[in-house]
Amino acid sequence: MSFVTTIKKVFEANEDVTYGQKQSDYLKNNFPCYGIQTQPRREILKNCTSVYKEEIKANFRNICWELYQFPHREMHQAAIDIFIKEIKKNYQVEDIALIEKLIITNSWWDSVDTLAKYAVGGYLETFPEKTYPIIEEFSNSDNMWLNRTAIIFQLGYKEKTDFELLISECEKHKHSSEFFIQKAIGWALREYSSINPNGVLEYVNSTNLKPLSRKEAIRKIV
Repeated sequence: MSFVTTIKKVFEANEDVTYGQKQSDYLKNNFPCYGIQTQPRREILKNCTSVYKEEIKANFRNICWELYQFPHREMHQAAIDIFIKEIKKNYQVEDIALIEKLIITNSWWDSVDTLAKYAVGGYLETFPEKTYPIIEEFSNSDNMWLNRTAIIFQLGYKEKTDFELLISECEKHKHSSEFFIQKAIGWALREYSSINPNGVLEYVNSTNLKPLSRKEAIRKIV
C-alpha cells in the first residue's frame, strides 16, 4: 500500500462529520473536510510518514501533487507539510513550476500563505537571482493568489527584506478592491515595521493605501 493510500484511509477512519462541516464553513465551503483538528492531523501525518520515509524522500514532489488532487483539505494540508519539510535545503531550479501549481490549485489563504512564506520565500533565498523575474511574473498575473504571494513572500526575511521590492509590490496593487490583496499589503508592511518602523510609517504617510492596508500596516507603530 502506498503512502497516499494509507494516509487517506487513516484520515477517513478519523473523520468527524460534524466538526468537518464547521471546518468547511470556516473555509467558505471551498473544500470538504474530514474534521480532524491540527494536532491530531499532524500526529497522523507523522506516524504515516515514519512508515514511508524512503518512498517520500525519493518521490515527495509527485506525492504532494497526488495529494493535491483529492478534494479534502486535510489532504492538501498534508501535501504542504510534507513539501515544506522535504524541500528545505533541497530546492531545484525547476521546483518553482510545482510551487506555482500548488499556489493556484485549491487556493485559499491558508495554503497560499504557507507556500508563499516557506516555499517561495525559501526558493528565492536559494536562488536570489530568480527573485525579480519570478516576482514580476507573479505580480503581473491575473491570478489574485499569485499577486498575494508576490506581496508576502518576504514575511520571514526580517533584516534581509528588500524594502524597495516590497514598496514596489504595494504600489502596484494598492488600488485593488480584493480583500486578500489589501490585507496582504498591510500584513507585509506590518511585519517589516518591526525592523524598520520609520521607513514603513514614512511610506504609508506618503502614499494612498486603502484604509484596510493602512490600518494593518501601522498597527505595531502607532
